[in-house]
Amino acid sequence: MNRRSFLNWVGIGWIASCLPVAIAACSSKEIKQNASESQEWQEVGTSSELNTNGKLLTKNTSVGEVLLVKTSVPGDLVAVNPTCTHSGCTVEWKADMNKFVCPCHGSEFGVAGKVEKAPATAPLKTYAVKVEGEKVLIK
Repeated sequence: MNRRSFLNWVGIGWIASCLPVAIAACSSKEIKQNASESQEWQEVGTSSELNTNGKLLTKNTSVGEVLLVKTSVPGDLVAVNPTCTHSGCTVEWKADMNKFVCPCHGSEFGVAGKVEKAPATAPLKTYAVKVEGEKVLIK
């Protein structure tokens, strides 16, 4: 076997050994996307709790902690992961400002979870909300 043939076989072997890893990496992304798309609605509280407090903080859900609030717009409910994307503290809902505010470093997030004041740079994760009878559900 000459040098050129040897290098060709080594190159083909390297490509063949990398191919399964590349396929597996692409497949896992598709599985994660499909899992998040098929996520079921889950109960986070009751409408009477929400009406009493104006907000619900639920810690034990399949997506983690969820803060659900009533905004100043009638019938408008917002659900977010209340973990500040800057420091990991739990944000608080300030109804008078219509914002989520981090008590640790002062980051502010709008109703849609978008950063309105630094030091945070990434938005809060948001969830779809609906009320069915007495149940408040997120997805």
